[in-house]
Parts: sequence; C-alpha cells; structure tokens
Amino acid sequence: MSAPTPASSIPNSWRDRLGTGLAQLHLTLDPGVQQRLLEYIALLLQWNAAFNLTAVREPLAMIDRHLIDSLAVLPFVPGPDLADIGTGPGIPGLVLALARPFERVWLVDSNGKKARFMRECLRQLAPPGVSVHEQRAQALPAGADFSQVISRAYTELADFVASTRQIIAADGRWLAMKGKRPDAELARLPADIVIEAIHRLDVPGADGERHLVVMSSSG
Repeated sequence: MSAPTPASSIPNSWRDRLGTGLAQLHLTLDPGVQQRLLEYIALLLQWNAAFNLTAVREPLAMIDRHLIDSLAVLPFVPGPDLADIGTGPGIPGLVLALARPFERVWLVDSNGKKARFMRECLRQLAPPGVSVHEQRAQALPAGADFSQVISRAYTELADFVASTRQIIAADGRWLAMKGKRPDAELARLPADIVIEAIHRLDVPGADGERHLVVMSSSG
C-alpha cells in the first residue's frame, strides 16, 4: 500500500515528542530504533485514514498513547519471547519488538484489517522473529510455551488468563496493561493464579492512571 517513509520526511516535532517521552521514562533507544518507531507511526497514520485502526487521529497523540504507553512496560518484558493478545494495530507487541529484538513475537488479533496492517509493518520494518496470527486467542495452538503473554486493555484478567493458558509456559508470566488498578478483577482470578507484582507506571502524556499486573500460575 505504501513505500517506506524516508528519514527526512519524519517531522522534527515527532522526534522531539518521542525523545522527551523516552527521557521521562528513563529509557535510551538508539536513533535507528527511534526512526523505526516513528516510521511505524507514519504507517499507522496513513492506514488509519482509510481503515480506522485506532481512535487516535493526531500523530503526536499517537506517539504518546501508542509508543510511549507501550514503551513504559519495556523494563518489565525481558524476553526471550512474547505473545501479544488482542494487539490491534500492534500495540504493545510490535512497538516492543521494534524497540528491542526478541527471539519470537506473536501478534494476535482476529480483525482482518488490523492483521493486514501489521503484515505491511513487518514487510517494511522487518523486526526479527515477529509473526501475525489472525485469530482469536482461544484458537491458538497449544504448546507454544511462551515465557510472556501480554495484553493492553484486552479483556478482564480472568478471561485473559483463561483464553491463553494453552500457549503459556509452565513458568511463564501474564502481563496485563490496565488503567486504574483493577482490584475487582484481581478478586475474580482463579485460585491458582499468583499476583507477582502490580506496577504503577508513570507514563508521560497518559490520560489517566496506568498499571501493569504481572501474574503466574501456581499449578
């Protein structure tokens, strides 16, 4: 659908916004990585005009709500692999894969338009080890043994766990990105689910609270 975005065509205002956000997160990414992240935003902006992939329309807001919000969890996602459930246009999984290489990343979403967009991103940006899975989480094949399964505002915690048990390793962790601390959802988790940590994230440009819930299974 589109050619790669030349570095010279990325507005300085985008670079400044990303650089400021990274500094506030105390993250350092090399210029080539930052360029690929902004190329992703350029692609998302172009495709969004035709396919309505995200409600966020303005590019600086996309940098805040999609890039910076995703990168805020990077310190808590050490690897080596990652499955992102209900990823939409690749948030946070593709953003994280562009920021740091993983051995394997699955981007899972049943929406055909979003899956096509992500395949175009993989064609143009070529993050290693990343694949798109256009299906529901419950239909993913058993035995994938991911060390980390992540979601951002995908569903209630208990449903997130139930729909992905077949792909997580015995010692794997679920990482759920939430707004406000989801105490009511935490209370409804199955008895075998251990809450390892709840991180309050300080995300610049966020339109409310941000938390990361880290869970594992005692069974």
